[in-house]
Amino acid sequence: MIVAKNLSKKYNSKEVLQPLDLTIEPNEIVGIIGPNGCGKSTLMKLLSGAEKPTSGTVQIKGKLLKKYKTKDLAKILAVLQQEGIPPVGFTVREMIEMGRYPYQNWLGDEVNMEANWEYDIAYEIMERLHIDHLENEVINHLSGGEKQRIALGQVLAQEPEILMLDEPTTYLDIGHQLQMMELIRKWQKKSQHTVVVILHDLNLASMYCTRLILMKDGRIQKIGSPEEVVQERIIKTVYGTQPIVIEHPRQLMAPQIILDRL
Repeated sequence: MIVAKNLSKKYNSKEVLQPLDLTIEPNEIVGIIGPNGCGKSTLMKLLSGAEKPTSGTVQIKGKLLKKYKTKDLAKILAVLQQEGIPPVGFTVREMIEMGRYPYQNWLGDEVNMEANWEYDIAYEIMERLHIDHLENEVINHLSGGEKQRIALGQVLAQEPEILMLDEPTTYLDIGHQLQMMELIRKWQKKSQHTVVVILHDLNLASMYCTRLILMKDGRIQKIGSPEEVVQERIIKTVYGTQPIVIEHPRQLMAPQIILDRL
C-alpha cells in the first residue's frame, strides 16, 4: 500500500529524519511510536505528501506520490491532523460534507451524483460515529470529544483506502481515547483498509495496532508486532525509563506497559 525508499528530511542543516526504508501493507493498523521530537510527525507528513522529502521516494499503490493530482490522492488517502477542526461556525453536517470535496466539481456538486448521494454518506457516517443527533448543531458549542469525532467523520467522508492520524487521542480523557480508537478499529475492520496512526500512549498502541514502528532520533529502532516491540529492554533504551510489561488481562497477546519510578 505504501513503500518508502531512502526517505529522509532536513530542515536547513538539521537532519530530522535519517534515510529509511519502509513498507506498509494493505489491511494493517500501523502505529508510529517514540519520544517527543523523534521524527514521528515528519515521517507521516512525508508519507502523506504534506511535505517533500530531502531524499528518497514514496509510492502509494505502486505509483509515485508526487505523480498524483491532489483530488486523486484525496480519494485514496486522508489525514486527520492533531489540531482536528478549527472553531468555525459550521454545523456538524456541513463539516462532514466538506470531506466530500474530492468527488465534487467547482460548483460543489457531486460529479457522479446519484439520488441524495452526498446526504446519505454524511448521515451514515454521523450514525456510525454516534453524532447524528448533533447534525444541525454548530460545532463551536460542542465538547472536545464530540469535535474529535466530527474531525474523524470529515476524513472518513473522503472514503479513503489509507487513513493517517496524528495523535487522534490528544486532549481526550481516557474514556474518549478508548472510544476514538474503537471507532477507528471498527472502521478499519469493516472497510479492510489501512490505518497509520501516531500514538504517545503505548498501551493504546499495543491494544489497537497490528504492527508498531518505534522511532528515536530520526531513526527507526524497531518494527514488529506489539509483542516484539513493547519489551522492557527496548522501551528502556528508547525512552530512558524502566517499564514493567505485562500481558493485558482482557486482551490476549496485547502487552500492557507500566512505568516503574525506580
